[in-house]
Amino acid sequence: MSDLSSPIASVPRISIQAFCEQMDTHGILAQAVSDRRMSRAHFKLHMGGVAAAIEAYRDAPTPNLIVIESAGAREELVAQLDNLAEICDEGTKVVAIGRVNDILLYRELMARGVSEYLVHPFDTSDFVRIVSELYNTPGQRLIGRVIAVTGTKGGTGASTLAHNLAWTISRTLEQPTVIVDMDLPFGTAALDFNQDPPQGTADAVFASDRLDTNYVERLLSRCTHNLSIMAAPAMLDRNYDLGEDAFEPVIEFLRGAAPYIVLDLPHGWAGWKRNALIGADEVVVVAGPDLASLRNAKNIFDAIRAARPNDLEPRLVLNGIGMAKRPEIPVADFAKALDIAPMASILHDPKLFGTATNNGQMLGEVEGSAKVTEVFAELTRVVTGRPDLKSARRGLFEKIKDVFA
Repeated sequence: MSDLSSPIASVPRISIQAFCEQMDTHGILAQAVSDRRMSRAHFKLHMGGVAAAIEAYRDAPTPNLIVIESAGAREELVAQLDNLAEICDEGTKVVAIGRVNDILLYRELMARGVSEYLVHPFDTSDFVRIVSELYNTPGQRLIGRVIAVTGTKGGTGASTLAHNLAWTISRTLEQPTVIVDMDLPFGTAALDFNQDPPQGTADAVFASDRLDTNYVERLLSRCTHNLSIMAAPAMLDRNYDLGEDAFEPVIEFLRGAAPYIVLDLPHGWAGWKRNALIGADEVVVVAGPDLASLRNAKNIFDAIRAARPNDLEPRLVLNGIGMAKRPEIPVADFAKALDIAPMASILHDPKLFGTATNNGQMLGEVEGSAKVTEVFAELTRVVTGRPDLKSARRGLFEKIKDVFA
């Protein structure tokens, strides 16, 4: 079964046609049609197996990828594929699905030019990963992990959590990490790291056709050896009426440049924010222990679950727990309403959080022994899926140059 914690690159704009024999296979591939990483592909499903595929393409051009299923024995499957090969156009790839788990069959299919052989049982993520690997650049080994952080309403501390999480990832895993501040008019990433960069996220969004290594290098502000921010302008000198795909080129470029990208998403709902949440590898929803947060969290969870049926569940973090004299919804009741246990509950600590904010520091810099630093260590372990990773210290810009050299 596929590892859901490992990022899968989006499939490019290709045409795919699948010919199934069994309804269970049809059901698995039908889920792939709506998978977020397959959104650019033109995908059609048919029944009838190899015989239907041969009949369909006898007098018609073949698509970029043909997926065929055969429940037959080795000799039958090989003969069917030989017949299909006679009518396939040059450049068409074939993925075969079968029930025979045989290394000799696999070698025979590869020798005949079949791109991949998938054996039952498999799930939708297995299939999506195979297609992604077939059509993404072999030389681009890095597929950065995108972690989207959003609050259920203003004031939940989502930005603070996003910034401290990114800082912890960069220190704990010793890996280049980028924060993208997507709250263009009111973002706080630059303030939280005591930076004043002249360029940042808005420049990348409004000049996405210029994105290359040198340009992105100028837009990133280095905070530590392994942590950089793409800051928001935080000015009201222009309107930020963005299209649904406004951030997609920026995020995709950074995926190939850094192992970890943390999206600091503002409160509110727009097409571009929905797309960013759906396209992320991990989604962290930060909520306060109040009724409005509960209602909004349920709406966000319902929307993300519906749009990402083949992905990991969103993560819930309850923040500001235990504020004196404030009525709160108990954590257990909050979790029951959302049908999910919080990944973390962070206690209200106005002195620590206030000091860090005013000084432009992270919580661990203000008080390294504070309990909340253990919470961020655990968050890092969960959302990265790579708890034991340690590597040589190399800066982000060196990584970018290696990837795009």
